[in-house]
Amino acid sequence: MKIVREYIPDQDILWLLSEIVGSFYSTRLGVGLPLGNLTSQLLVNVYMNRFDQFMKHKLKAKYYIRYADDFVILSHDRLWLESILPILEGFLLDRLSLRLHSNKISISTMASGVDFLGWVHFPTHRVLRTATKRRMFKRLCEQSSSQAKQSYLGLLSHSNTYHLQQKVVDA
Repeated sequence: MKIVREYIPDQDILWLLSEIVGSFYSTRLGVGLPLGNLTSQLLVNVYMNRFDQFMKHKLKAKYYIRYADDFVILSHDRLWLESILPILEGFLLDRLSLRLHSNKISISTMASGVDFLGWVHFPTHRVLRTATKRRMFKRLCEQSSSQAKQSYLGLLSHSNTYHLQQKVVDA
């Protein structure tokens, strides 16, 4: 809320946001945002703006992409990527009280694909991450409503997934 107060001067809006944020906690009281809540989508962007500014203006990351709290940095220079990792960790911990998930840090080539937001991205195409595919079909087995199918078909429409789409329709 300290960061939000820097952007929003209206006390009534601050009170409302404080009530929403205060109504939820994940693992510790006062930590986390209500997932799925529309205010969380706004607040994560306000909160992570400091990181965005740091990445673009201090580290001069030319190819930096962030969605909510997931991000990817693309560079031809592997050594530079390795050298900024401790700097990123320090900034996130010291300035935003966030930690990088050790299992989700990787430096790989474009030829091997970039795992980001449930997809593995290649220069010419993308494929659905295997774990995402398994979770999707597991959930469809549990509930194969028309709305669920349409939601997954919408997800799959962003890639060449004709055969997967047929499996979803048939589920």
